[in-house]
Parts: sequence; structure tokens; C-alpha cells
Amino acid sequence: MTVSITDSTPSDPRSLHERIAADLRDEIMTGDLAPGAKLPSTAQLKARFDASNATIQKALQVLKDERLVIGRAGAAVTVREHRQRTMRPASFMAPASSGQPYRWLTEAAKNGIQAHSTLLNVAEVSPPADVSSALDLAESETALLRHQILSMDGEPVELVKSYYPLALARGTAITDKRKIRGGTPALLAELGHPPRVSVDRVSARVPTQEQYQALNLPSDLPVLRTLRVVYSDDQRPIEVTVMVKAGHLYELQYEFTPE
Repeated sequence: MTVSITDSTPSDPRSLHERIAADLRDEIMTGDLAPGAKLPSTAQLKARFDASNATIQKALQVLKDERLVIGRAGAAVTVREHRQRTMRPASFMAPASSGQPYRWLTEAAKNGIQAHSTLLNVAEVSPPADVSSALDLAESETALLRHQILSMDGEPVELVKSYYPLALARGTAITDKRKIRGGTPALLAELGHPPRVSVDRVSARVPTQEQYQALNLPSDLPVLRTLRVVYSDDQRPIEVTVMVKAGHLYELQYEFTPE
């Protein structure tokens, strides 16, 4: 389909190399440039975008920094094999079986990925307003935070902050500054609070300073922020988790039926 551009269309204020990188990035993420495929030559890109050699090289460097392509001296620039991973939340929402690792880890292993979780902190905190509202907390009421970072094949992929009502967490392993075998879903089920329904709200945002540093992001490309509320019996919220991952490297896949 051809889209006409009129004089009233706002101009793109980005530099030319940023616009070129954006177009190529979209082709990579949609699969038009498949994993392992060679990008067009510098000469072809110069002609396509009416750009200088230096501008094309700056655009390609942006994509290299974003870990979308690989370029070596004397060789064509190619799309990285794991250009974008698809995450299926439903595949690891159920509690792990007794004695088994957290399902996020086992699901990653099924795909040949070495996954690892690092617990950064466990503390009583004042949660963000949207988390507090989801947990039905009173004004100024605190919650128990478990803060961790998830890695795949040695690269940080997701910053995770999980919050729990203090009335539920006190006196349990949730408050311990150590990993929980099987993850908190398994522990909550053992404590008589089985997760029944999870509700996700996903948004794209410019990364915060913490997210930028923790995820080793190459630029201020948007991150995917998921606010997940987990309900147990009687629609009681037992966990609210904020998950942040690089938007240009990961996508979320949900399966659902019409209501």
C-alpha cells in the first residue's frame, strides 16, 4: 500500500543516521531481514537513503551497539541469530513442581538457553503508586520487595521487582535474602495462596537510569514494562511484579480466547 505524504506531515527531527537505523531495525524485527541474513551493501544503502558512506557507517554502528547485527572487517554485516526472543508468560506462570527450579529457568533451558537469576535485594519498601493500588494497600502502607535481575546466556535481559503484602510475607521465606526453590509461585501455593489469575499491563517507556545501567542498554530505545498482578482465591492480590526488558530484543506472546 502506498501512503501519500502531504506538506502537513510533521518532519522527522532525528539525524539521518538515526532514521536509517530505525528503518533497518524495523526490517530486522519484522523478519524481512532474517537472522543470519546479510544487510544490503554500503553502496546499496547509500543509494537507497541518499546518504554518505560516513552516515551509513554511523547507522550500522547503532545496530551493532544494539546487538542486532554483527560486523567484521572485510565481511558483510549480518543479522544476529538471536535478534529477538519471544517470551511466553503463560508457559512459566504455573508453580514449579516440588523440588524443581523456577519455571522461567526450566523453560529457557528447553530452548537451549542458559538462564540465571540474581537476587539483588529483599526489603520492606513504599511501592510505586500503581503497585500499591493493585495490592489494595492503604496510603503510606509498605510492602515486601524482592528485587532480582534475570540473565540469558550471560546477558542481562530483565529487571524484576516483585511486591507482596506484609501480612502475607511476614514469617515466610519470602522475607529471606536468598533464592526460593521453585520461585515464589511455588511457595505461595504451599502457603495456601495458589495463583489463580494473572493480569498483565504492558507499556513501552524510555528506560530509567537504573534500568539503563542494569540492562546494559546501548541507547534510550524504549523498554517493555509489564505490571503483573497475581490473584489467588477470592480475587485476593498476592503478588504484583514490575518486569522491564529491552524492547528491541524481546517481544511478548499471549494466547487468549474472545470474551
